[in-house]
Order: sequence, then C-alpha cells, then structure tokens
Amino acid sequence: MGTPEFAVPTLDALVAAGHEVVTVYSQPPRPAGRGKKLQPSPVHLAAERHGLPVLTPVSLKGADEQAAFAAHGADVAVVAAYGLILPAAILAAPAKGCLNVHGSLLPRWRGAAPVQRAILAGDVHTGITIMQMERGLDTGPMLATVATPVAGKTAGELTAELATLGADLMVRVLADLASFTPEVQPEAGVTYAAKIDKAESRLDFAQPAEQVERQVRAFAPTPGAFFELEGERYRVLAAQVLAGEGAPGTVLDEALTIACGQGAIRPLTVQRAGRPAMDTAALLRGRAIPAGTVLA
Repeated sequence: MGTPEFAVPTLDALVAAGHEVVTVYSQPPRPAGRGKKLQPSPVHLAAERHGLPVLTPVSLKGADEQAAFAAHGADVAVVAAYGLILPAAILAAPAKGCLNVHGSLLPRWRGAAPVQRAILAGDVHTGITIMQMERGLDTGPMLATVATPVAGKTAGELTAELATLGADLMVRVLADLASFTPEVQPEAGVTYAAKIDKAESRLDFAQPAEQVERQVRAFAPTPGAFFELEGERYRVLAAQVLAGEGAPGTVLDEALTIACGQGAIRPLTVQRAGRPAMDTAALLRGRAIPAGTVLA
C-alpha cells in the first residue's frame, strides 16, 4: 500500500525478495501535466511493471472495500506513504497486521512531512522506523530503525536515501518477523511533522543564514524555496552560507550574496518561472541584480 516515489523501492524490494504480493493499493490517478490528464501514481506504475494487480479506492471506510481487503487473505500489509487513513477493520485484517515504513526516527516527526521538518529543525540524524500500525497518528510500536545523517542533504536527496533504507529494512524485518520484538514508543521526544504549507517556502531573510539555507534544502526540489523581485518569483534550489552584514534581504554584491538576520547566503542554483534551473552566474548574465537591491 503506497503512492509516491518514496514507496516504489519498498515494492521493488518485496518482489525481488520473492514475497508473494497479492495486490497493490495506491491512491487513484490524479490530473497532472499541462494537459491535466489522469496519471497513475508512481507505485501504480511500478506495480504494473511487475505485473501485479492494482486497486485504487478513493476511501477504505466502506464495508465493501473492507470486505474486499480482508478477502485477499494477506499475512501482512506493507504500507509506505499510502496517503489514506486505514480504518480499524483494515488494520486488523492481515494475520500479522500492517507494517509501516515511516521516514523518521519515531517518536520524532510523526505525521505528514518528516523529511522536511527534520531538515528545517537542523536535526543531526533522521532515519527509518518500521512500525506496527494502530489507529493513532504514527503511534504504533516500533520493530526496527536505521539512522542516517541529515547535514547538507536536500529533501529530495534525503527522501531518496530513506526510501532505499526503508525498503532494505522492511525486507530484513519480513525475513524473520518473529525475531523483531515490538517496542512501545516513548512519551518523551514526540514531535509532529505538520504538512508543508506553500507559504513556508518563501525565504525568510530575517532568520539567521543557517536557517535560510535549511529552508532551501527542505524545499528542494519541490516546491522550491523562493524570493520575489519586481513581481517575479525566483526558486532557489541550492545555496551556501557566507559572512556578511546588511538589512535582511539586501543584495550585498554582484554575486547575489543576500544579507540575512545573521550572516548571509549566496544562491548557487536558481530557477526563474518557466525556465530551467541554472547556476547563479548564468542567471546574472541574463538578469543583473545589483548590490543594494532588496528582495522580498
């Protein structure tokens, strides 16, 4: 049970390990692209590549959907970023329950956006938790964890790394499930990874430069941290922290060094609306942004 690219390595790993995948659940196709045509999810497409049946219910709350789920007779439901609430009847249907690949070291960052929140918070490490699902929000007992450093990684890079780590760990757990003793999550250290609001991706130059650079990494490659100049939005996909002083948001030199609340940042990769991403030097050759310019 999964939907985005994050969940594809887990499905691939289950198939490669020889597990019998009786069916794949994914969210329904969504409009995408310029033509807004319905596009199957990445997991849906991966399941088709493996020749697996795919079900895409809008909800699992109905009695008919729950009965159909139970009829699969699955030993375990493997869940990775599925995106639908699993009612009690679904959680109870597999003989050995529902196991979730969660992208944080629980109980830190329960919820929708654990990767972005870990980067924004300046966490030193994050990781994967294989969790026995229950009705609470990521509150179930933990079976296994694996950690990885956060420093310097964008959300895209960290998500891809965690997807691979999660796939490997899930296969290892399923290979000897009885040997992994469920551990109740501690009450101390609980944090919630709220869904990302698009407004959060506007760069806040009043913050210290280190925090602004975290914004850049947390929202790269999507939705992209941004600033505005003369009504045009510039997405910053990579940046470095530098020394510098000035009113927050003020361009300090001809290389687009921007003053922050403390220190400064210099964008390294920038994307204008409707154009490909480019390095900052190439941007400035086509669109000068002189020192003294104030960015919003």
